[in-house]
Amino acid sequence: MLLHQEFIKTAKKFAGKLAINDRTTGKKIPFARALIAALILSKKFKKYKDGYIGVMIPTSAGCMLTTIGLIMAGKVPVMINYSTGAAENCEYAQAKCNFKTIITSRALLEKIGCRLVPGMIFIEDLMESISPAEKIGAALKSKLPANLLMKRVHGGDINDNVVILFTSGSEKDPKAVQLTHKNLGSNIKDIYVILDLRDEDIVLGNLPLFHVFGYNVNLWLPMMRGLTVVTYANPLDYQKIVDVIREEKVTIMVGTPIFFMGYLRRSKPGDFESVRIAVAGADKTPDVLREGFLKKHNLTLYEGYGCTETSPVVSLNMGEDNRPGSIGKVFPSVQVKITDIDSGAELSAGKEGKILVKGDLIMKGYFDDLEESSLRIKDGWYDTGDMGMLDEDGYLWHRGRLKRFVKIGGEMISLVKVESVLTEMLPDDVDCCVVEVPDFLKGAKIVATVTKKIDDRAMVKKMSEKLPNIALPKKFIVIKELPKMGSGKIDFRKVTDTVKARLSKENNKKKE
Repeated sequence: MLLHQEFIKTAKKFAGKLAINDRTTGKKIPFARALIAALILSKKFKKYKDGYIGVMIPTSAGCMLTTIGLIMAGKVPVMINYSTGAAENCEYAQAKCNFKTIITSRALLEKIGCRLVPGMIFIEDLMESISPAEKIGAALKSKLPANLLMKRVHGGDINDNVVILFTSGSEKDPKAVQLTHKNLGSNIKDIYVILDLRDEDIVLGNLPLFHVFGYNVNLWLPMMRGLTVVTYANPLDYQKIVDVIREEKVTIMVGTPIFFMGYLRRSKPGDFESVRIAVAGADKTPDVLREGFLKKHNLTLYEGYGCTETSPVVSLNMGEDNRPGSIGKVFPSVQVKITDIDSGAELSAGKEGKILVKGDLIMKGYFDDLEESSLRIKDGWYDTGDMGMLDEDGYLWHRGRLKRFVKIGGEMISLVKVESVLTEMLPDDVDCCVVEVPDFLKGAKIVATVTKKIDDRAMVKKMSEKLPNIALPKKFIVIKELPKMGSGKIDFRKVTDTVKARLSKENNKKKE
């Protein structure tokens, strides 16, 4: 399955149907016009010498058609995170993947205050440069039968890279993940099997396409299945997104728990009446969030699991196969095993260990990093770095990143569990993040960060009813706005650095 060729077949089949409803620009693009636009851009992109081309455009019709056009031209899009440090991310990607050209938006650079980086080309200028002759030529070309049209664009192999995506960098420097047509295609096939997709479905497309969740479910899933996607560029504009869902009668929405929490707070009963499938992923879904959606909207919030390296979805709670608290049943084409963190031996049902994944969804490897690739993929099994277990009924349970476990007094403590208990007990308008910092006597101590001042002693007393003493936070620190990645996940590295800096400052004051 070559993604761009599947798009051609779909665009021919659903020619008159609305493909992209861009709520940021107000443009509405049927599949026939989307195909013509992709063909025009493809012809322009063929002129660029680089095999890898950077893309730094917010989620929009422009970003989607640029991405499809690049692949039709035989180029590999390198999706660049613009949420923080955009210019530095551009230079990092250029150096890592050895390319120069970056397609971006002048409006974006002005909005985020990003400086110019050598190699940048503006999508606004590209669109203005399209001549009437190019439009007519692409329109005529688009009328060819699908099998002939597919021969007029780049072909390729299913094992060719279809995108380079960078890991979040929440724990260390981002790695460049190579995903192929086979990787994403196999994952989308599984989604077809698991989700009851219907021709009339309308997908909310508000996730950044530099994040694998957005790249798969907001771009390729609707473009290959013939669904309408309603795009909006800012996932943090919670009120606007709630309005878009209500006004456009969205039926499918996916996102991170942080985003869903924002929608829940800003929404009113009836706002999500059209939604029939809502899936949270990329981070642990708190019970209070699931309960909140059920109570306020009578809507079941399903939870899935995956990572950039797995294209991304490994497992999903859905329909009758829904066990709240778990991360669902493993996808049909995917294998999962749980192994002991020390010996590597496979563990039986009910025992916790490292989650390993195997299947066509596993990345080709990290770009220009054979050492890290070989450490993470052995005999086809990808080591997720996550802890979890499979229960007797085949449901996968996530216990957190191995790096989010801390050893205190010889015991392995899950920071995710501590965070979950704290979240349950905090007021609805307070968010939290739990981190570990070095401790001279015990090796490590747990610190909780909250977005508003709370009664620390009373909270610790309440938490002690559900957690052992060694798992209780030793300190609470207020960070009014927790730093987040573009995907909406908490940036644990930045939170930890902030906590360390605060504690160091407090210690220095005491010494004075």
